[in-house]
Amino acid sequence: MTGRNTNPKVDEFLSKAKNWREEFEKLRKIVLDCELTEDFKWMHPCYTLEGKNIVLLHGFKEYCALLFHKGALLKDAFGILVQQTENVQAGRQIRFTNLQEIAEMETILKDYIYQAIEVEKAGLEVNVKKHTEYTIPEEFQNKLDELPSLKTAFEALTPGRQRAYLLYFAAPKQSKTRVARIEKYMPQILDGKGLKDCTCGQSQKMPYCDGSHKFVR
Repeated sequence: MTGRNTNPKVDEFLSKAKNWREEFEKLRKIVLDCELTEDFKWMHPCYTLEGKNIVLLHGFKEYCALLFHKGALLKDAFGILVQQTENVQAGRQIRFTNLQEIAEMETILKDYIYQAIEVEKAGLEVNVKKHTEYTIPEEFQNKLDELPSLKTAFEALTPGRQRAYLLYFAAPKQSKTRVARIEKYMPQILDGKGLKDCTCGQSQKMPYCDGSHKFVR
């Protein structure tokens, strides 16, 4: 790992990390050894090739992970790629719970990273499900029919934002819960904001890939 490849924002991120600091530092070295450019996006270290996102480091309570932006296109010879939820179409994680695990997998991890680089160089894209293919919950369709302004505002949102709302509204089993969610976020839709947007217009925190690799913001 050479200093010219590092990003000071990542240095700051690591200095403040309360969990997984050693694991992040090891993963950082492994990724930079693959000659990717270090960036800082969605409040996490992100590694790119000619401006294209390849892999990102992130951590949770139970594990830290490498997130491959086009992981669905990788050949998973070791069966280590994880689809975080059924709605994540493109991204795939490799998860870790300790430093030794990462060290033992270093060669394998580099193989996956190089494979991701080749996928990007080849210009391959994940064949994602379009937002228009998602079912609109009945409760939300009723609101769209009742309020033309809401329909106009919703249709003006980016496909990623539309998809995020539809998945969120459809998730509860009970109709009253779906209605409550819809009513809570109607003002935000009318303001042209996405599910994860704060009132200031910035993302509350890094969401997971919405299937387009651009992340819902």
